[in-house]
This record gives sequence, structure tokens and C-alpha cells, in this order.
Amino acid sequence: MSIANTGSSVPESFFSDDGSPDQAVGLANPHLSQERRRMLDLVNRLHSTGVQVDIDLPQIAVIGSQSAGKSSLIESISGITLPRAAGTCTRCPTECRLSRSNEPWKCVVFLLRMQNGQMHSEQFGSPIMESEKSKVEDRIRRAQRAILNPSGQSNYYLTVDHINDTSDAELSFSRDCVSLQISGPDVADLSFCDLPGLIASVGKGGNKNDIQLVESLATSYIRKPSCIILLTVACETDFQNQGAQELAKGYDPEGKRTIGVLTKPDRIPSGEEPNWLPFIRNEKEPLQNNWYCVKQPSSNELKQGMTWRDARKNEDHFFSVTSPWCDLDAVYKKYLGTSSLVDRLSNILSDLIFKRVPEIQDELERSMIAAREALMSLPREPSRDPRSEISTMLHVFVTDIARHAEGVPDEDGLLQSIRPVQERFRRALRTTAPKFRPFERRYADVKELEKAEFLAHEEGAEDFELDDDDDREILRKPSSTKSSRNIPRGPIYIDEVMERAEQACTRELPGNFPFVVQQMFINSFLKQWNAPAQILCKTVYSILTEHIRRLIFEHFAAYGQGALEQRIKIILQGHIKRCMERAEERINWLIELESTPFSLNTHYLVDYKDKFLAYYRGSREKDRNVDLMKAIGAYSAPTPGSNRNSQPPTMSGISKVLSGLAEIGIVGVKAEELAKLIPPDGMEPALVIMADVRAYFQVAYKRFADNIPLAIDHELVRGIGRTILHTLYIGLGINGPEGHRICQELAQESPNISGKREELIKKLERMSVANEQLLQIGM
Repeated sequence: MSIANTGSSVPESFFSDDGSPDQAVGLANPHLSQERRRMLDLVNRLHSTGVQVDIDLPQIAVIGSQSAGKSSLIESISGITLPRAAGTCTRCPTECRLSRSNEPWKCVVFLLRMQNGQMHSEQFGSPIMESEKSKVEDRIRRAQRAILNPSGQSNYYLTVDHINDTSDAELSFSRDCVSLQISGPDVADLSFCDLPGLIASVGKGGNKNDIQLVESLATSYIRKPSCIILLTVACETDFQNQGAQELAKGYDPEGKRTIGVLTKPDRIPSGEEPNWLPFIRNEKEPLQNNWYCVKQPSSNELKQGMTWRDARKNEDHFFSVTSPWCDLDAVYKKYLGTSSLVDRLSNILSDLIFKRVPEIQDELERSMIAAREALMSLPREPSRDPRSEISTMLHVFVTDIARHAEGVPDEDGLLQSIRPVQERFRRALRTTAPKFRPFERRYADVKELEKAEFLAHEEGAEDFELDDDDDREILRKPSSTKSSRNIPRGPIYIDEVMERAEQACTRELPGNFPFVVQQMFINSFLKQWNAPAQILCKTVYSILTEHIRRLIFEHFAAYGQGALEQRIKIILQGHIKRCMERAEERINWLIELESTPFSLNTHYLVDYKDKFLAYYRGSREKDRNVDLMKAIGAYSAPTPGSNRNSQPPTMSGISKVLSGLAEIGIVGVKAEELAKLIPPDGMEPALVIMADVRAYFQVAYKRFADNIPLAIDHELVRGIGRTILHTLYIGLGINGPEGHRICQELAQESPNISGKREELIKKLERMSVANEQLLQIGM
């Protein structure tokens, strides 16, 4: 498209070969270069695919304050008449999709409404042909009325009378759009949008939110980097009072993609014309693409039948004879008139499209990949055979449960979660060990029992230290000395054991005590085992329940509308509870078994008895004759192979005793055997009882610490998988006479998921079409 002449004549590009003015106006210029037309045609085809909702396509957006002459400018570009009214006449975006065609001129009006995140297009009335061009204005007005009344039937507004009044409309403004698709042999390929004018205040009965709504509507267009901002400023109003310029500057601060348009120059108050010349010279509020000035016909002139051809002639005449416009230097006159503006717009838009095509192609590829990944992440679409599909899902789910019950090498696995609980259970049993003390209660505050070193090698240092710490703490708390059948849980002193033994005697010979004494002490720690066993069972039940819920979510959460997941949760909740009840029965049975002391592990029991008896005796003997035991401990016998010629050591008390025994013929006596010379301990029977009970505890507690977790594992953890599939089939009823109907109901997909899938599919479709259009351009 050639640069328009700056004089009073009509530009050459607007004349046909015979010299008469061409019927084409504005951007509908058949003389555009082939490359530019190819670019404009491409972006229009891309807009027709709807892909502009996914990527940033080049587009012209016309913004300005209320009654700034935007619609008149659009009319001059498109060659159609838009609705006119006092005040605000544009109440929703009006998009013009111009496309060149070999077919006769026609205009099709569409209503574009956003519904559930998707733009839905609805044709509004039949196409308007060239002979009916006068109907376009009324059709647009009716379409806008339909947009402003979303709850009504659109067809109603095609025939209703008195459509001009908008006071009773549901909405004062709308984000939904009226789209004009205009095609014909003299129509260029272009897309642009006329937006509602910015308003500073609302009238009586107006909505205060309209101010923000109109501004956000304009912002939604001009914030896109590929949007060319056509900023209209009416010369009849003070520049500072028109907020559109500040809005445009906020999103294009350097003025690289904004074109300024001064409108209504014929209405400038007398004497103020020079105030607007600095804009044309780009001295005030400079823009990279400059400011332009246009004069459009008034509503009365159009009503009187003025053609667009005559309007262009009048415009050129106005700028050629009216001061100060006619006095401008020649270099600035090219910024006067619609033809010059249109030519610049075509250049800018085609250049932008040419630059953006490779970027658009990359954006499309990335968006398509992201959309495919999002589509793949959605659950599969419901099968046409839901019964078979659900059956397959159940079998996979049951197999997964069995795998987790057997153990998976995962930090958060089921068995890994249960193991710490089992260890706490074992330690809880360990703390119930009878805390016998081989000295009398009166020495409780002055004597402490040393650690049994032989337990440290068997129980582990952690348990050994814990038991010892507990003992020291309990030693500071005196317990009851009453003789009763309730055995205290704190330290049990030897005199208390002896007292209980003597009270239990009936017909036994002197020095003999009945086994019931040991049994009483054994029962005292057995009674403490039920609580930790039950706690273990319930804790495992909670862990298992939560683990199963996670598996249910993984397998069924995305299926249907969640009904299958919820029903399986309920069914398995009852199933797990029944498994727990069976486990509790086993626990009670094992506790009942332990009520009778018994063990065939004789060697283990006797070995522990000997160790504990020696441990208790050693501690007691050390307390009975402290000096003797210290002397024995300090005595060091000569080591074999020592130097005989060395000076003999000084004879100690122990050495003298052993030497004296040797002189009377008693040889081979060891120093520690001298402790036998101490008179017999009257508490010896109590020491035996204590050793018996403590030894049996070691046997029974280790047995019980294994059997209880095994029972819980067998009946609860592994037990859940034995009849789970049968339980699910019966509970869901999918094999019954109503099975097919039940499966169909369970398979109904969530509207959110189906809607998202539909949205992604449509998105991929329009991007694929757009990608094909790009490939056809050969770039």
C-alpha cells in the first residue's frame, strides 16, 4: 500500500484503473503488496481458528474515552455503519474479521460467549448481503442487546421492536463479544476490535463497577505484546481529561506499539487548534509510530446518504483548506487523514505478523506439547464396558494390596511404618520385668544394684540402659510394705519376697516354699502385657487403614465422579475392622495361654536362672561382708612365669590365709572361694525365687514379643488380602442382576474432568488447525 499524498487530492491507491474512485475503503485496499496481503491473510485465518485464546496473535485494538470517535474510525476502516447513540454506544467488544474472497460481499454476525472457560460461537441471524448493507447497523445493535441479556433467547432480539433502549438490559457492559465476519472481493484480510469507551463516572441507576469493568476489558486486550493499540483522542475535550492515554502508556510505556489518533478536529474550540499540532509533530506525548489526525462524517451526514467515498473527499478537503492543518510542513501532512493512518496500520500490522510468525510457531509447538501432556495426565475415558473395566481395576488393586502386605522396598512402605510400632511394643514388654533387689528395703536409699552385664549382650545397650535408668528413678520412690497379692510395679526387695514366701507356706517342710510364690510374681508382670498388646493391634490397624486409603485413592480417585472410591472405602473399612477383631481374639488367646507358666526351653531357662542367681548372690554377698569382698577383689595372685629370684611380695591378709591353708594340707583354694566362710544367708530361698521369676520372664517375654506381632500380621496385615476380592464384589454388587447398571453409574466421569478433557481436546484441535495454516505459509 503506497504512502498517501499529503495534499488535497485523494490518494492514488483509492482510484481504479479508469480514474474513478475505488469502492474499497480503509484497509479494504486491493492494491496491498502480495507479501503484506499474505501476512494479513495468515493472521486472519489464525484468528478464525480461535487460537488467540491460547497464544498472542497480532491484532489491532481501538481504545479511547467515551464518545472519542472510535466507532467512526472503525466504520471508515471496515466500510460498514456501526450503531450510534448519545453517550456510550459500544457496550461490548465488537470484533471485525475482514477477509478477501472471490464471492460477493457479505457480513455474518456471531455472538461469542465465554462458557465454562470455553469461547462458544453462535451465529446471529442469516448473512447480510451487499444489497442489504443498511441492515448491518441494526443487526449489530440487536446482537449487542442479546449479549447484554445473557439469560434470554438470542433469536428473540432478532425480531423484537424498539431495540434502541438499553435501560432495562441485564448488564450495562459485557466481556462477551459481537463478531462481524465480513468477506468480499474488495475486503482485506485483517482483524481488529472496537472496545467500549473508558468512562469516568456512571449516570443515575448505573453500576459503579462498570468503570472498573470497562477498564479491565480494555486491559485484557492491550496488555498482550502483539496488540497494536489504536489510541483515539477527541480534540473537542482537554487531553488531560481523557484517561485512555494513561492506560495505554501503562502497558506500552515506550510507545512502540501505540498509534495515536486525534479525532473530531472540526470541533476544536476556536483558537485552541495550535494546542494539538505538537502531537502531529510528535513533540508532545511522542509515539514511535506518531500521532495521526482524522475527520469522520457525522451521524447526520451518514443519515443523509453520504458515501464513504464522499467522506474521504470531504476529509481531504478539510485538511487542505483548514488552518492550522493546511499550514503544516509537508513532512507532517502525511499524518493527516484516514488513508494515511490506514496505510501505516497495514505496514505496522504486516511487519509485526512477519516478525511474529516464527515465534507463533514456537509458541504453538510448546502449547501443543503442554496440552498433550495435560491430556495424558487425565484419567482414561470411561470404557464402553464398565463392568469389565471395574473388574480389572479391582484385580489390580487387590494385587497391589498383597504386594504391600508382603513388603515393598519403600521408605514409606506398610511394613516399614509398622516396624517402629512393633519395636515400641517389645520395649514396653521389657519394662514390665520384675525389678528385684537383693537387699532389704531399709537400704533402699543407700544401696543400688549394679547392672547385670550379661543382659547388655542379649538385650542391647538401649534396653539395658533404659531398664537401669528406670530402676534408679524408682529407687527414690518408696513402695508399700503391705503384704498383699497385688505385686508392686516398682522395686521388689528381698525381705518382701521372703515375707510373701513364708505367708504362702502350708504343709511344706522347713526351708521349702510352694511354687505359688513364683506364680504370683509371674502373674504380676503377665497382667501388664495385655495393654501394650492391644495398643499394638489398634496402632497397626490405624496404620493399615491409612495405607489402604492411600492405595484406594491412587487406584480409584480419578475414576468416575468418586462414587467407586467412596464405596470401596466404606466396604474395606468394615473388612479391616473384622480382621482387627480376629487379631484381638488371637491376642486374648495368647494372653490366656501365658496365664499358666510353662516352657520346654529348659536349657535357656536354667541358664538364665544360674546367671540371675549368681548376679543376685554376688551383689548380696558384697553387701554382707564388704571388707572381705574388697580384699578378695583386690587380691592379685602371682602370675605363672614370674621371676622367682625377685624379692617376694609383702604378705597380705588373703595371702596369709591361703598360705596357712596350704600349710595344713588344704591346697588349690582360690581367693573367691573364701567367701564361703561367711555364715549362710537366711535370705537364700528368696534369692532362688527371684532368680526363678526373673529367668522365666526372659523366656516368656521374648516368646510373647514374637507371637503377638506374628498374630497381628497373620490376622490383620496379611489377613486383609485373603477374602478382599470376594468382599469387594459382594459389597459393590457388580456381579449381581443390577451389576451392569451399577457399573455404569460408578463409571460416570466427573464433570470437571470431562470438561477439562473436552477443553484440552478443543484446544489441541484449534492449535493443530492453526499450525497447518502456518505450515502453508512456507515459513
